Amino acid sequence: MLRIYNTLTRKIEEFKLINPPIATLYTCGPTVYDYTHIGHLRTYVGNDILRRVLETNDFEVKHVMNITDVGHLTSDEDAGEDKMEEGARQSGRTVWEVAKFFEDHFWKSVETVNIERPSIVAKATDHIEEQIKLIKKLEKNGFIYITDQAIYFDISKFPNYTKLSGQSLDDKSIGVRTDVVIDKQKRSPVDFALWFFTVGHFADHVMKWSSPWGGGFPGWHIECSAMAMEYLGDTIDIHTGGIDHISVHHTNEIAQSEAASGKQFVRFWVHHEFLLVNGEKMSKSKKNFYRIDEVTAKGFDPLALRYLFLTAHYRDKLNFTWESLQAAQNALSNLRQIVRDWEEPKIGCAQFEQDFMASINNDLNLPQAVAVMWDLIKSDYPTSAKAKTLLIMDKVLGLNLEEILGKPVEIPSRVKKLIEQRETARKSGDFKKSDKLRKEIKKMGFLIEDAPSGPKARAVVN
Repeated sequence: MLRIYNTLTRKIEEFKLINPPIATLYTCGPTVYDYTHIGHLRTYVGNDILRRVLETNDFEVKHVMNITDVGHLTSDEDAGEDKMEEGARQSGRTVWEVAKFFEDHFWKSVETVNIERPSIVAKATDHIEEQIKLIKKLEKNGFIYITDQAIYFDISKFPNYTKLSGQSLDDKSIGVRTDVVIDKQKRSPVDFALWFFTVGHFADHVMKWSSPWGGGFPGWHIECSAMAMEYLGDTIDIHTGGIDHISVHHTNEIAQSEAASGKQFVRFWVHHEFLLVNGEKMSKSKKNFYRIDEVTAKGFDPLALRYLFLTAHYRDKLNFTWESLQAAQNALSNLRQIVRDWEEPKIGCAQFEQDFMASINNDLNLPQAVAVMWDLIKSDYPTSAKAKTLLIMDKVLGLNLEEILGKPVEIPSRVKKLIEQRETARKSGDFKKSDKLRKEIKKMGFLIEDAPSGPKARAVVN
């Protein structure tokens, strides 16, 4: 029985479906104006784990993720610059080229850490009509007002607006920067824009579409509601994202969705904690802003990063250091080396499988699940049985162990000759030569383990 923490109710609840066995899942995707960094990847790996856990529980997952390629502003909803357009000006590209370039980088990044693609990928610019349709519903239901510059959602019409964040509306209002508000007709600093007109501040906005109210472009929040409801219905099972989305983006999604449909928008809200770098928030100014290609450039396997993410609970902060990544790399390398010599999978180890399921179904407790995996590996069961169970576990962990298991590395003839020479030197007591040959063998990618039955060579796994 899967139990998971629900941000909306602030407690761990038994997960039940609206329409069994289909589980509807919406995950917030990237805003494609800049590079995907390892902090993003922690959230996306977390989403991937959630999807795999749902599938392991025999749910049929219908997974939708958005690509934000328009309308994401750098400041308050009615001020600042559109991040897409700003990125285009800085790079000398068109906004469409910027979106394509960074979307491609996103997909390459997530694929390197073995994240499965969603069932449906929905781009904001491909769903303008759906967003307009949703705004029309809100207009009909009396939840909007229109100024010269934008269409706003009137939060005074929506009771319990802050039910997800638990903030008071006064606290939320205090946090808004009123000094940067451009639209003086805006009624409340916390009202949010559904549609911007290409006039005044946004007169030169390149991305624009016609609408019943005038030409312009959608606000950031409307896209997720429109696309989630289009593909998954008025009420969906799970919606995920980073904790930074709770107080604004997801709060606004709830308001506009429920105001339009009159139904609960999401039953379970799942939020992932931040990835810190050396104990600090990731920032370009602090030069601790790392991408996956920077990780691999230092010689790390990208799946070592995934392994590192598995060592912390998704609701706990995780501190990234190069030392912690090296420890994850060492653990992954050790795991791979151990299972290379295992026999063909069969039968399985029922108790370990039950313990693993109990861990992942306990609010996605991956650190505990990884501990169960290592207990299995160290157990006295036949390797064929352990192999069967390990592959079941890896359907959730996503470490691609099937590619390694039972496939020992072939030792080149040159290395075999050096091993023979070293063994001769060792038996004759020439330990200086023996040590020199060991180092030479290591440079060629192999480690030597001396055993009563003779020396054994194993590949150095990166």
